[in-house]
Amino acid sequence: MIGMIVAGHGSYAAGITSGLKLLAGEPEYYEPVDFLEEDSLEILTGKLAAAAERLSQCTGILIYTDLTGGSPFNVSVRMKMERSGKIAVIGGANLPAVLEGYMSRGSLDSASELAAGSLTAGKNAMVQFEESAVADGDYEE
Repeated sequence: MIGMIVAGHGSYAAGITSGLKLLAGEPEYYEPVDFLEEDSLEILTGKLAAAAERLSQCTGILIYTDLTGGSPFNVSVRMKMERSGKIAVIGGANLPAVLEGYMSRGSLDSASELAAGSLTAGKNAMVQFEESAVADGDYEE
């Protein structure tokens, strides 16, 4: 099983986790990590390392972060570089990306494969609402 970590500024990870629970039930092999205002980089590093350690029995770990280039992303990339190729990191993740990863990870062999599918799902889920689409039936209630 590929483990998952969701990390971000403020309560980002808690929010993504709340949505994931509502849509898919209580997640397993999954660790949310919030980077709170009072946390230093050392604390964030410790939180991410502890989350990765709790997932050490997994075949790989995919870390979803809120902002590419932000502290959770940078610390995650550093952790990937210090460890084996077992870790993959995504920046700019959204709930559809995390949900896709959670639902499909059982059928994939590596965190990199899981990242590719998650990236596609996250990008495809972003749309701009157009009133003409309502008339065409593209949006349903």
